Amino acid sequence: MNVSLIITTFNRFDALELVLKSIESQVIKPLEVIIADDGSDENNVSKIKEFINNSQLNIIHSWQENIGFRLARSRNKAISLSTGEYLIVIDGDMILHPYFVADHILAAKKNFFIQGSRVLIKEKLTEKLLNKEISSVNFFSRDIANRKNTIRSRLLSKFFSEKNNSHKRVRGCNMSFYKSDCIAVNGFNNEFEGWGREDSEFVVRFLNAGFCKKNLRFSAVQFHLWHGLEENKSLPENDKILDNTINKNLSWCEFGINEFLD
Repeated sequence: MNVSLIITTFNRFDALELVLKSIESQVIKPLEVIIADDGSDENNVSKIKEFINNSQLNIIHSWQENIGFRLARSRNKAISLSTGEYLIVIDGDMILHPYFVADHILAAKKNFFIQGSRVLIKEKLTEKLLNKEISSVNFFSRDIANRKNTIRSRLLSKFFSEKNNSHKRVRGCNMSFYKSDCIAVNGFNNEFEGWGREDSEFVVRFLNAGFCKKNLRFSAVQFHLWHGLEENKSLPENDKILDNTINKNLSWCEFGINEFLD
């Protein structure tokens, strides 16, 4: 299966570098890595380009102007550049387990939205990773939350993974789906500006189109670096977009990936 791995980022190359290095260590590497950059400054862009030049990975840097948080649009632009039949989408502060890509491929199914497992790394351990004092995280590491999520087991995953057709608790930092299914619902909604609800709204349209969602347990494991919480002034407006999609049972958005495919 040809896989395109999409990574969202903005002015945090120190975290992105750890993510990219974890991709280099994958048991099964993606066909291509596309960095969906929501307007990083010249300093971070320069570091990204330097990494690309020195990496064996096939990396594409997709950049858009910084005029505010536009994650949905940045993802759509990156997806439009992809050539893989299957898409894995992560955030730029997620270190991947060596079998992360392999697990998503194993779970891949047409008309399915797949969500993997996430381990939360606390501030002190994040600092050690960023400072390169340590190079990996495991079940016995200190300063991690939801410790059981560090476990990768195909047997446990088989029994505990579940089909769950709800948009609640969707985490866009660890998801995968066929590119054709994404295009069928017009990708992410470019109307979203500011953090919040863009992932949930995408999944609502995905489900309204008759597709399904599956939550993986003990599989497709990633380690989320700590970061502070940002103020979210856009949430009320984003809630309105989400509510409109739910109330009108929409499976298509007017302003989506078609902006780039056209």
